[in-house]
Amino acid sequence: MEKDVVIIGAGAAGLMCAIESEKRNRSVAVLEHAEKIGKKIRISGGGHCNFTNINVTSDKYLSHNPHFCKSALSRFAPHDFIAMLEKHGVKYHEKELGQIFCNESSAEIVNMLLNESKKSGIEIRLNCHISEIRKEDYFIISTNLGEFQSKSLVIATGGLSYPELGTTGFGHGIAKKFGIRVTPVKPALVPLTFSQKDISTFAELSGISINASVSCNNKEFLGDILFTHRGLSGPAILQISSYWNQGDAININLLPAMNVYELFLSKRESKMEIKNFLSRYLPKRFAQRWCDLYIQAKPICSYTEKELKGIAHKLHNWEIKPKETEGYKKAEVTLGGIDTGELSSKTMEAKKVAGLYFIGEVIDVTGQLGGYNLHWAWASGYAAGQYA
Repeated sequence: MEKDVVIIGAGAAGLMCAIESEKRNRSVAVLEHAEKIGKKIRISGGGHCNFTNINVTSDKYLSHNPHFCKSALSRFAPHDFIAMLEKHGVKYHEKELGQIFCNESSAEIVNMLLNESKKSGIEIRLNCHISEIRKEDYFIISTNLGEFQSKSLVIATGGLSYPELGTTGFGHGIAKKFGIRVTPVKPALVPLTFSQKDISTFAELSGISINASVSCNNKEFLGDILFTHRGLSGPAILQISSYWNQGDAININLLPAMNVYELFLSKRESKMEIKNFLSRYLPKRFAQRWCDLYIQAKPICSYTEKELKGIAHKLHNWEIKPKETEGYKKAEVTLGGIDTGELSSKTMEAKKVAGLYFIGEVIDVTGQLGGYNLHWAWASGYAAGQYA
């Protein structure tokens, strides 16, 4: 089968690219190895699809080249995707930190993309397994559903996160086959695990959530941290995980909204045990365990000012050294990927291989938590769709 464009991957980036490419009267086929399109879209935002963020800017993305994403983001903004939703009657709402969700189900986004694709005559082949890709005068893609030929080939296969959805790193392999560099990859937006010793120490705290500020490698995020039976999760931990490297410690400010030393001084004469006092501001089980681990149990009035200053400092600068991450199984995205130096930031086309494009998570562009990664999928897919 001959097409102008073959896109591998029927996720957010691939479908957006297909829709845009077809608008230029290109014949398009989308090949998807799974039995459904948009499987990652369906689970996004707890099933309500956090599809973009009104605060999209390049500084919300992590890449070896922080400037690469600017061109695509400037040409497809949050309001552009929202306009698409409104055209299809999909209702949405804004939550904290600029996150925008569907009112109903993530399936609304998938159905919108499917309807746009059907209306445009885009051919989508599901359960399509690729055995070989080669380039002669055009690209030849051999599959279990036959052979496809195209002038342009777009790789929109995602990264390694959520392997239960069928992710395999296929796109990275294609890049290497064509001599295109791939940066080191690792799980990102992922829970962190404790050492065996810390698992024992904090086991009783599983399920406790604290609003805190978490920092590592000159990056800081404010949000909830959640103790799990294996380590730490919650939005602030997921955010910092993208900047954490194995062996690093993370610094947690347990009471970021107050000056704990001044608080202690205001209660200087109190005979209340310090762990009971801290239970007013932190979950009781956590306050008691933390105090048992790090300080002597006695009334506030029994401490010197120097001791109180030291305790306050530790509460604002509690250091934990995670052992590792929960891995790709629990990671929302993959950090790293196709080296941006190999691609045109305007078109997403490989500099070394004419007609070969990479879009979405497969590229070394990783967004923060909160709709940024799906927006990168839309924006990079849109960019490639203007040229592929």
